[in-house]
Amino acid sequence: MPSTTAIPNTRALLAVAVEAVGGAERAGQLDMAEAVERAIRTGEHLAVQAGTGTGKSLAYLVPAIRHAVVSESTVVISTATIALQRQLVDRDLPRLAKALRRELGREPRFAILKGRRNYLCMHRVHTGAPDEPEEAGLFDPFAVSRMGREVKRIHEWSSDTETGDRDELVPGVTDQVWRQVSVTARECLGVAKCPIGADCFAERARAEAGRADVVVTNHAMLAVDALEGYQVLPDHDVVVIDEAHDLVDRITSVATEELSASLVATAARRCGRLIDQATADRMAEASDGLAMLMEDAPVGRLDALPPALAGALRAVKDAAHACVTSLGPERKEDVDGATSRKLARSLLDEVHDCAARILEAFDDDRDVVWVSGDFGDRNRAPSLRVAPLGVGGLLRERLFAKRTTILTSATLTLGGTFDTLARQWGLPASSAARKAEGTATDKEPPADLGQPRWSGLDVGSPFEHGSSGILYVARHLPPPGRDGLPPSYLDELEGLVNAAGGRTLGLFSSMRAAKAAAEALRGRLDHPVLCQGDDATGQLVKRFAEDPRTCLFGTLSLWQGVDVPGPALQLVVMDRIPFPRPDDPLASARQKAVESRGGNGFLTVAATHAALLLAQGAGRLLRSMSDKGVVAILDPRLATARYGGFLRASLPPFWTTYDPEVVRAALKRLDAAND
Repeated sequence: MPSTTAIPNTRALLAVAVEAVGGAERAGQLDMAEAVERAIRTGEHLAVQAGTGTGKSLAYLVPAIRHAVVSESTVVISTATIALQRQLVDRDLPRLAKALRRELGREPRFAILKGRRNYLCMHRVHTGAPDEPEEAGLFDPFAVSRMGREVKRIHEWSSDTETGDRDELVPGVTDQVWRQVSVTARECLGVAKCPIGADCFAERARAEAGRADVVVTNHAMLAVDALEGYQVLPDHDVVVIDEAHDLVDRITSVATEELSASLVATAARRCGRLIDQATADRMAEASDGLAMLMEDAPVGRLDALPPALAGALRAVKDAAHACVTSLGPERKEDVDGATSRKLARSLLDEVHDCAARILEAFDDDRDVVWVSGDFGDRNRAPSLRVAPLGVGGLLRERLFAKRTTILTSATLTLGGTFDTLARQWGLPASSAARKAEGTATDKEPPADLGQPRWSGLDVGSPFEHGSSGILYVARHLPPPGRDGLPPSYLDELEGLVNAAGGRTLGLFSSMRAAKAAAEALRGRLDHPVLCQGDDATGQLVKRFAEDPRTCLFGTLSLWQGVDVPGPALQLVVMDRIPFPRPDDPLASARQKAVESRGGNGFLTVAATHAALLLAQGAGRLLRSMSDKGVVAILDPRLATARYGGFLRASLPPFWTTYDPEVVRAALKRLDAAND
């Protein structure tokens, strides 16, 4: 292996990498790669906005790999989506490893690491799941038979799989089935006690990650490693967070807990045969008491904890503690007994800790508590949820204070600045932002005062947005109401789709609106209209991409997850500005907290949420250098409201028009050119 001084610099390695994967260096790619290298060298955090087509994965992988090899350390790459993980592990990293082998003196090693629940637990496969029915669906004979067939298929697959990775099981199985053959970190017996510990798929993945130069994981695993107090990732001094626009939501999701009467009842059943009956009955009674109160609890955020509900939660917490005490310390016993006790203890700990957290939430204002039940399945019993009011402090303390962090995405500058997202991440405002706010000082605070240093870089996009795309805002339409899509919106949408000859991705703020639009326009258009929910989303996107005359309507996952280059997609329509629902408990609590400090809660929370989704949605249009088309936003508030300027500044710099005749003529020309 060559000495570290003989290893080429990042610029030279990037040139080798680009040549190996084909094509020429893209605009902004070298600037990004050198900025990442500089951040790694200096320890200053970096936020990089790199538009679609920049080649940002190469731009951060090359300096990351170089650093890992030179320093004999590990770099962690975190993504929000499975699709990007697979791209990195199946395509980008294998090609890079071979391309850079000669220059680095050896082939770099890489691995993918997921949460323990994603891997098959062979001990559970051999011993079976707990024998109590944990889901109401298990009482359905058809559901039981279907589950039995799927579990049998998993047993057969377990003899062939090399990794035990759930994503490699095709076709997949439901979460309910997978829970029968997997364990969480809390439920795991541990390598020393598990009779199959030496062959554990999760432990193999961790061992492989420990030997790797680059470990690819997801934001949830990054959150667990940073926030949960136990290490799941190998030691690393640099982390690259791709799809960083989604970081706050993913961290919040991991830090959110749920407590329901059914969960408490399950905990009671799990420990029922392991402890004295009176203590187990106490847990069951606490479940019944919580169930009675939750039946009448109004759905929504709780600004104060009702005394009766507080009493029920204290009963749950104390009963869980009594059950754990009755279980006693871990014993040297048969493996089956150890498994039952571990499963019972893990669920009891979960119930106890969540109840305690909810009870404490109203004393320190760090958490938000709400009764859930209106956003999901109406047949599902209400539950209590608790989530952090913000995650910036956690990220600042547990992530930025411990390792150099590079955050990148195609969408990081909202309202034309990195500061909006930086504040959510827990990074201080930039000098420019502090000057604008009147809070800047002549002297920057030294880094040792606990304020992490960071810089932002926008390397732009290879696309000529002004000549390739049109932003059309339907300023003449009425503002959207609460009673579904107005007839004028459907008329406008029909005219746009007909002008485009199909080729339309419709992004709606709710599934109800998407389904209503699809149903209405299927009777008014000559083009096929697919709607999310008609089939698996991946299959719908595939059919949409294969037939240019087809339209695809859907909601949130399509705003961020569709990559269809070429003439099959030339019109992206958004029905309204995607503000969070007014009754969204977490968003409303965060907005209220900002206002209590004298800030603009609407702009900081609701408008920021909308700007991020608008930018992501608009990003579906141009996916290759030859793409052209229109982003149409039917909501006139983008042009007329005071906050419209902030939202428009978050969008790509398309040529803008408010004239429906102009945009329909442009779409007709594009359609004719692709016939």
